Amino acid sequence: MTSTTGSAGGLRAERVSRAVDGTPVLDGVSLAPRPGTVTGLLGPNGSGKSTLLRLLAGVLAPDSGVVTLDGEPLDRLGRRTVARRLAAVEQQADTQVDLTVLDVVRLGRVPHRRAWAPASAADETAVRSALDRTGLADKAHRAWRTLSGGERQRVQIARALAQEPRELLLDEPTNHLDIQHQLELLGLVSGLRTTAVVALHDLNLAAMYCDRLVVLAEGRVVARGTPEEVLTEELVAEVYGVRAEVTRPGSGEPVHIRFLGTLLPAAVDRQG
Repeated sequence: MTSTTGSAGGLRAERVSRAVDGTPVLDGVSLAPRPGTVTGLLGPNGSGKSTLLRLLAGVLAPDSGVVTLDGEPLDRLGRRTVARRLAAVEQQADTQVDLTVLDVVRLGRVPHRRAWAPASAADETAVRSALDRTGLADKAHRAWRTLSGGERQRVQIARALAQEPRELLLDEPTNHLDIQHQLELLGLVSGLRTTAVVALHDLNLAAMYCDRLVVLAEGRVVARGTPEEVLTEELVAEVYGVRAEVTRPGSGEPVHIRFLGTLLPAAVDRQG
């Protein structure tokens, strides 16, 4: 497995821990995504993926450890400074305000504008580009409340793209999307050349679109590396309690995982 060490630039988490009501959620996790690559966060429900993304976004503060941006702790940087560099999309988003799709995507430009300043030509160009890239240009004037769950997710991706971030954090972005839009969305993210950290449940999608993977279990990193290094039958059994067959086609093709069934509790215990 590869080391967490790298350049001090970009977004980094160094031995971050976080507890809720005295129960550890993350325990000494380090993450240093390589610039311009897609890092997939894997792990079962409750493993700490969403909490780690919120720490990276500065929404939560670690109980110990530090998150830095270009070597500077996030808590020393202003919110606007962070928002100009980093965009985050959480699993669920809602609003009580009657907004159109265009209104929501325009919110991505707020960090780039002075208070009360009108939108510039650059702002509108970024918004239109984000709508086009997410296939939402024809829905720009639709009311947010009339959209399906999958469409709302795509609008949140468009809002994040309108920020023109250098770092992009996505928490289960393929939830509510059909297979076609899952593939289109992750293909879009992987082609952005931004530094992306994406929490995923689908291991095959992670193998197809992520450059590197970090696997969490009970708040700790249990594996990291390329999909070929990380996605093994042993890891799937140990972390997910599932029997799987991992095919390695070679020639640059991603590994493929076929799930064969759950392991009996005794078998899971023996894996540990």
